[in-house]
Amino acid sequence: MTAYAMDLSAQRSALDISALLLRVIVGGTMLAHGWNHFFGGGRLPGTTRWFSSIGMRHARLHAVLASVTEVGAGALLLLGLLTPLASAAVVGCMLVALVANHIRNGFFIFRPGEGYEYVLMIIVVAAAIGASGGGSWSLDNLFDITIAGWPGLATAAVLGGLAGALALGTSWRRPKSEVSA
Repeated sequence: MTAYAMDLSAQRSALDISALLLRVIVGGTMLAHGWNHFFGGGRLPGTTRWFSSIGMRHARLHAVLASVTEVGAGALLLLGLLTPLASAAVVGCMLVALVANHIRNGFFIFRPGEGYEYVLMIIVVAAAIGASGGGSWSLDNLFDITIAGWPGLATAAVLGGLAGALALGTSWRRPKSEVSA
């Protein structure tokens, strides 16, 4: 085996490890977050109240949609199935969170109201996961579903961006306390 072939093998292994680690952490986080919307703290009624408080009309619908999306996208990422589409779902959810709740609070998460650094990081990592694809240790690989590189990034970023923009454009209004400030 030539040194060049070994380098390609090592590079492929590094990409597979990176894809797996990123899918597991983002997928697990999204799954846990959505699960918490359904079964933690205030459950779905509390999530609905919170969505209403940040200016989402049809708050119950959006609470259900966000929760189902987070659980579903999280599970798909953990499995490495339809990875760019799961990444798009994460991008869309986090874009709504970014605009509707976090951006007005500045960058840092520790600021009052929580800044946007965390959700921005998830958006970018989800887009990167879309670009990398599921990797060798994924159901995408098992079923020979190959969407990666620029097409994977475009799927995650464009579809996710459009879904988030649609949710915001049709249902989000700045809370009155912000508009009058």
